Amino acid sequence: MPMHYLRTYAGPHRTDISNRRLGRSLAFVAGAVNAGGFFAVGQYTSHMSGIVSALADNLALGELALLWAGLASLAAFFMGAATSAILINWGRRHEAHSRYALPLLLEATLLLVFGLTGAQLASQGHVAGTVALLCYVMGLQNAIVTTASRAEIRTTHVTGLVTDIGIELGKLAYWNRDVNAARVTADRQRLALLGSLLAMFLLGGVTGAFGFKYLGFIATVPLAVVLLLLAIVPLFDDVRGRVGSSL
Repeated sequence: MPMHYLRTYAGPHRTDISNRRLGRSLAFVAGAVNAGGFFAVGQYTSHMSGIVSALADNLALGELALLWAGLASLAAFFMGAATSAILINWGRRHEAHSRYALPLLLEATLLLVFGLTGAQLASQGHVAGTVALLCYVMGLQNAIVTTASRAEIRTTHVTGLVTDIGIELGKLAYWNRDVNAARVTADRQRLALLGSLLAMFLLGGVTGAFGFKYLGFIATVPLAVVLLLLAIVPLFDDVRGRVGSSL
């Protein structure tokens, strides 16, 4: 991947194009972690709808252990998003090129740890902790692109994507019979973006599912490498700038 592309992926000068590139890349990672993680721990971790619903079910059933595990997962997602916000705003305050790269680097590190130690943790019965770790990673990631795109793009769940695609398709199919009324038109550019995000999430899911099925936890290591590639150039720019200013 060319250096200038990596610089726009996670650098401070965000454009619609760079936000879309980052969004597609992270949608792929989210799909892979979500589907692959299900093979590993038996639970989806990229969206909170199912976890919150499970909290209500487990409370009604009196399954306190599962209730606490669900609360831990929900809290981990919150904490991941909060951590991302702290890192991005710290970087913005210090005018860092790596303001978006810092949480990407943390996510890459955690996925690397998960890939190298996840099998051991699961074998020792630390499934709830493993699920909470993945939820933290997904909260971290979702906040990155949400902040970068000013809440226009989210990558870790597809309910909103599918809803928005349906809305745009409805506008596209609308028959504007009355020439005197305001025309109903679809935003084709937005429709293409939403479709590409959904496709990348699905592609990532297929890749992650087959990866975990045949390789196990180590399948997250290539995902960590992808995130490292997205983060490394802005980080290098900051290091080079600090070294240059100190000379």
